[in-house]
Amino acid sequence: MYYVNKEQIEGRLHTIPEIVTGLQIVADQWDGGLILGFAQERALHLAIEVVTDIGSYLIDGFIMRDASSYEDILDITHEEKVFNSTVHAVLISLVKLRKPLVQNYYEWDRPSLHPLTQALPTILNEFSTSVRDYLDQELGTS
Repeated sequence: MYYVNKEQIEGRLHTIPEIVTGLQIVADQWDGGLILGFAQERALHLAIEVVTDIGSYLIDGFIMRDASSYEDILDITHEEKVFNSTVHAVLISLVKLRKPLVQNYYEWDRPSLHPLTQALPTILNEFSTSVRDYLDQELGTS
């Protein structure tokens, strides 16, 4: 029997629409300025945290193999068929931004619109749907 913390997963899934909206606003209004630059950084950082948090809850709850890195969290959940290869590839690119955003923030190219800012809204929505579908399939509930 699995103990999957659906409450924590759902809490994080509920933040995805806000992150998506933030990314869309940043992309639509991009001016290369400081405020939108900071907004982009924060939205990308939140996207990283939400997908890795959810992945960690899935790994723990379904007793999947232990992850050794942020990329590994995504590899494991992809191998377990939580989401498809397209979502996986984009999310791997996303989590590779964690170090530049969190540790090397002083080197971040703030005046430039990052390509993931425009790509992520669709991918995050697919991720959210895939996670919910996986939970329904594995737990037989909604």
